[in-house]
Amino acid sequence: MKLNKLTPEEAKIIIEKGTEAPFTGIYTDNKEKGTYLCKQCNTPLFKSEDKFDSGCGWPSFDDEIKGAMKRIKDKDGVRTEIQCAKCGAHLGHVFEGENFTRKNVRHCVNSISLNFVKNERQR
Repeated sequence: MKLNKLTPEEAKIIIEKGTEAPFTGIYTDNKEKGTYLCKQCNTPLFKSEDKFDSGCGWPSFDDEIKGAMKRIKDKDGVRTEIQCAKCGAHLGHVFEGENFTRKNVRHCVNSISLNFVKNERQR
């Protein structure tokens, strides 16, 4: 599998499982239509129609592209990490039961873990 070269800042989040500061990521307020991809391997992860404003400071999605990620319980036993199913890149965490959306799920994702591809035809 071919992986994209990461900057040291990207590697700190994606490989070392860090977290970018809230309200600093380039996709936190992105409202364009398109698909969010794993920065490390380009696997499609989220669709823009599943993105919502949770006010948490990171991009939030209430759904994922089927089979695109895996969930791993954090060592603290409280949070659940989400990783790219293809390459294992750290994306962020998933939370359930917060009632932000009808689906009642929030994927809280580091912008730095993502690339974004606009739909060719914007509506």
